[in-house]
Amino acid sequence: MKKTIYMLAVSAALVVSSSFVQARDLLDKVAVIVDQGVVLESEIKELVDGVKATAVQQGQSLPSEAALRRQAIERLILENLQMQMAERMGIQVSDPQLEQTIANIAQGQGISVQALREEIGKQGLTFEVYREQVRKELISGEVRRANVRRRVYITPQEIQSLMNLMNQQGDEQAEYRLSHILVDIPSNATEEQISEARERSEKILDLLNKGSDFAKLAIGASSGAKALEGGDMGWMNINSMPTLFAEVVQGKKKDEVMGPIRSGAGFHILKVADTRGVEIVEVEEVNARHILISPSIILSDAKAEQMLMEFRADLIEGTADFEELAKEHSEDPGSALKGGVLGWNDPSIYVPEFKAALAQLEKDEYSMPIRTVHGWHLIQLLDRRIDDATEKRKEDRAYQLIFNRKFQEETDTWLREMRNQAYIEVLDSNA
Repeated sequence: MKKTIYMLAVSAALVVSSSFVQARDLLDKVAVIVDQGVVLESEIKELVDGVKATAVQQGQSLPSEAALRRQAIERLILENLQMQMAERMGIQVSDPQLEQTIANIAQGQGISVQALREEIGKQGLTFEVYREQVRKELISGEVRRANVRRRVYITPQEIQSLMNLMNQQGDEQAEYRLSHILVDIPSNATEEQISEARERSEKILDLLNKGSDFAKLAIGASSGAKALEGGDMGWMNINSMPTLFAEVVQGKKKDEVMGPIRSGAGFHILKVADTRGVEIVEVEEVNARHILISPSIILSDAKAEQMLMEFRADLIEGTADFEELAKEHSEDPGSALKGGVLGWNDPSIYVPEFKAALAQLEKDEYSMPIRTVHGWHLIQLLDRRIDDATEKRKEDRAYQLIFNRKFQEETDTWLREMRNQAYIEVLDSNA
């Protein structure tokens, strides 16, 4: 009797479980297998709906539903691969760090976090979904920096050549807002495949010359990283854009279209969406020092924050010395031996949370403990000054411009290599 009851209970549980799975599958299903992960149908729909909503707000026309889905799937495959790599590398973003980043985003827009919530709601997103999008972007950024930075090599000759060019051009350099379409070529492509890609790019160029919408064609046909943004690469000057682009863009006027331009990735088509002159501005530098405490298995997040709160109280009371505390406790090897001193720097070199905290401080003031990807920081602003654009500053600027260009180029290559090496199976026949 007991056995019969047990079997009936198991059967009922199986029926309920089967019904639940079937009901869930009706609402969601696996659309793509990506190595050890998956892309769900709901994720594709969510991304496509977001692109459509943005297009409506901007009065932008879109390509076919099938083209949108292909671009969304490709974006989600790359995102999924980066998330898997982040897990293997142990890269995480804690809730306190996430909240701080969102607060910084709101502050950057000149609104409160509550107003940001309301704005996100108007765009058809829940705040929870938005938070996870921000978390993923932070994690992806850390993964890219960790894997791509070591691939970038800059020679002193490159820096000197760019400094000479910048001196010749002067400070009044033009900036270009570029739109981009990439017709990619497979790795180890045959001559036939290269010829087909060239023909596709020439057809796209012909459509553009006849007045077709660039953004619509980019969303529907481009393999570039900014395809879902209509190919918009944002504002760049000649020195910060890929060398291949700089050679054809310099001196071009608004709305001019160029291409096809051949590279190892494929055939590129560019459009100058807008131009503007660079304003001459004075750059403020800051000299600061900090103490870094990194949470660990034996030191909780809350305890690390509490330690810095206690240090701050002792410093304000005058019962502790910042230099000694930094030498004894800080886990930043680059500054700990110097008493936590970071030296004169452009605030933009720091992670967003650290930069935002510095912006709020007066000379000699201590920050509250702040959380970044590196851990918890206690910061003291030592002084501010206006950058006088010395040769060292020009050298730093040249290095950063070259680094930004090469980093973007290497990021595209790294993503393509990772994509080519991954096991990808698209299960959705409509994709």
